[in-house]
Amino acid sequence: MELFDLMSEKNHEQLVLWNEPEFGYRGIIAIHDTSLGPALGGTRFWQYESDDAAVLDALRLARGMTYKAAITGLNLGGGKSVIWGDNKRVDREMVFRAHGRAVESLGGRYITAEDVGTSPDDMEFVRMETEHVVGVLGRSGDPSPVTAYGVYQGIKAAAAFRWDDDSLEGRHVAVQGLGHVGYHLCEDLAAEGARLSVTDIDADRLRRVVEEFDATAVDTDEIYDVDADIFAPCALGAVVNDDTLERLSVEVVAGAANNVLALSHHGQELHARNILYAPDYVINAGGLINVYGEMNDWGTERSKRKATDIYRTLLRIFEHAEAEDLPTNEAADAVAEQRVLAARHLQRSWV
Repeated sequence: MELFDLMSEKNHEQLVLWNEPEFGYRGIIAIHDTSLGPALGGTRFWQYESDDAAVLDALRLARGMTYKAAITGLNLGGGKSVIWGDNKRVDREMVFRAHGRAVESLGGRYITAEDVGTSPDDMEFVRMETEHVVGVLGRSGDPSPVTAYGVYQGIKAAAAFRWDDDSLEGRHVAVQGLGHVGYHLCEDLAAEGARLSVTDIDADRLRRVVEEFDATAVDTDEIYDVDADIFAPCALGAVVNDDTLERLSVEVVAGAANNVLALSHHGQELHARNILYAPDYVINAGGLINVYGEMNDWGTERSKRKATDIYRTLLRIFEHAEAEDLPTNEAADAVAEQRVLAARHLQRSWV
């Protein structure tokens, strides 16, 4: 893998590799663009197949954060970090303190938070080594409820655009992934009377959602075959791909996962099949809003009110895509890129 070619392909600014083998820490920090402000993005702890896979994930996620901040109207750039390892390990302090040192080395160009495989407790260890961390205990904490609420608002916007009615009562939603965000999303959907089909690799999570929200459990691979109104991917990315596209029997794809499309052309294929896609970095921006609120001393209710804007933002994207006959992911990219380019006339990068 040619790193500079890979970074140049999507205009990434910086890639940091940090290694402390005595603690089992292998960390990667990717900064995509800091035209709008310091790069902010969570830390993902995952057992990758290779270092190439870890780097690629960090780069893709960092770019998504740039677009997410831009289209949400926040003065932040895009970054992301990944820790390559077993996120079930219990001896976590030294791993995350090492990660804090890696973050600190960037002098504020990158601010981290929790993500898949990490928690507010882990961020407390990071904070022992750097002040450039949000989502810690006693402040905004777990962003999952606000993220889920934003996704819920986004699903309602998709319903309004597709069926001229944003009510989800009686709508059949297939939810993939029942972690913190997926659980809270099911809670919001069930409260409105949606019918749920759900799946997760964790049997305890699956059982909990089935019991609490009267959901129907399906096997992990069978979720793509559920005949539903809406498919809500809330696990890892690349779930809309060459193998799954032909199996989908829904009218809307709208969920919390990052990088839902395996490749950008899969957005075109959804468009060709008349499946409305809510671009991931727009609909799942609630988590970023939550930590931005922490940085600016917002309360939880103000963050939730800001997350409600996701509804209106998505409607504008859907309308623009329809008017221009564009896939919605391309319409969203155009809006985000316009704001980033405009900001470059004010400042090139955050230093």
